[in-house]
Amino acid sequence: MKKILRIALWTLAILLMATGSLAYYVSKQMGSLDAMEERKERFSALDYYDPDKDEFISPEPLPYFPEQTTGGNPGPLRFFKTSPNAPGFPLPKQLITKRDFSEIPSDFAVWWLGHSSFILELDGKRILFDPVFGNGGPLPFILRRFDVSPIKREELPEIDIVIITHDHYDHLEAATIKFLASQNMEFIVPLGLGDRLQDWGVQKENITELAWHQDKTSGSLKITALPGIHYSGRSFNDRNKTLWATFVINGADKNLFVSGDTGYGGHLKDIGEKYGPFDLALVEIDGWNKGWPLTHLFPDQVIQLCQDIDAKLLFPIHWGVFDLALHPWDESIKMVADLAAANDIELVTPIMGEKVIPGLSLTNNWWENPKIDS
Repeated sequence: MKKILRIALWTLAILLMATGSLAYYVSKQMGSLDAMEERKERFSALDYYDPDKDEFISPEPLPYFPEQTTGGNPGPLRFFKTSPNAPGFPLPKQLITKRDFSEIPSDFAVWWLGHSSFILELDGKRILFDPVFGNGGPLPFILRRFDVSPIKREELPEIDIVIITHDHYDHLEAATIKFLASQNMEFIVPLGLGDRLQDWGVQKENITELAWHQDKTSGSLKITALPGIHYSGRSFNDRNKTLWATFVINGADKNLFVSGDTGYGGHLKDIGEKYGPFDLALVEIDGWNKGWPLTHLFPDQVIQLCQDIDAKLLFPIHWGVFDLALHPWDESIKMVADLAAANDIELVTPIMGEKVIPGLSLTNNWWENPKIDS
C-alpha cells in the first residue's frame, strides 16, 4: 500500500512539474504588457481606444457566425491536429541562407518566406516583415506548418528594420524576436506591441511604436501605419490590448502597400486616396470564411482592394503555410489568380525563398503543378 502511495505521489509531482513548466513556457510565448492604467494613460486620447474596456477598436466590429462556418468544425481542437487541407507533399521552395543575399541590400527586391513573412529590399534597406519560422501557436505542436520554412532564422541576412503588423502567433514569433533582439536593427510595430518585444529582450530604444496614420522615416523610406479591420491578442484575456495595422512603405521611386490582416471596408479607399497609387500591394488572400466575414479578405475583396488603392501589381501573402480557415491549401490562390486575370491585375507569385523584382521578374502559377516544381 505504501509503495502504491509513493508511486501515486511521484506521479502527481511529475504531473504538477510538467504542468507548471508548460504554463511557464506558454506565458513566455505571450510576452508581457504594461499595466492597464499605464495603457489607459498612453492611449485614452485616441478615438479608436476604449479606456473603459482597455481595448483598441476596429473600424468595424467583427461578427462571428459559427452556424455559417464552411469547411468543417471551427473549434480550437483542430489546431492540435494535422490539417486535412494540407497539401500532403512538400510545396516547391528555394532553400536559402544568408549567402544568397548581397552584402548591401538592393534598390528593390522581395523574398516571400511563406505565409505573411517576407524580406523586402528597398532603397538599400532590408526589411523583415512578420517573421515566423516555426508553427503558428504558443506550443510547438499547435497550428502546424505544411512544411519547413525556406530559411532558418539563424540564416537570415543582416536586417535593418523588422516590421510587425500585429501580435497573432502566425505573425509574431517569440523565438525569432529573442534571436534578433541582440542585433543592431530597428523594430517598427503598432501601439502597445513594444512591451512584448521588450519582454523578449529588445531594447526600448530600438523600438518605434506607431499609431494609425503615424509614420517613421529611415533614410529615403517613409513607413506609415494605417487602419485595418482586425483584432489582436495572444491569450484568452488580452484581446485588443495592442494595436494592429496595415502599412505603406514609400521610397524614393516605389510606393508599396502591405495589408497585414484586414477585412474589407471603407478604410481601403481612404488609404488609396491619401497614399496611393501603389507600385505593389502585398495582400493577404487566405483566412476568409463566412463564419468570420470581416476578419480577413475574401478573394473578390482582394481584387477590390487593389482597385480601391490603385495598385499596379498584386503579391499574394498569408497563404501556403497554415490552415486557418478550413479550406484546401490552394483554394484561395486559384480563386485570386482567376479573378486577377479577369480584372487585368498582374500577379507576382514566386515560390517560397525565390528572389523577385516585382514588375521585372517572371513568375508563374506554380500551384497548378506543385509536385512537378518541387
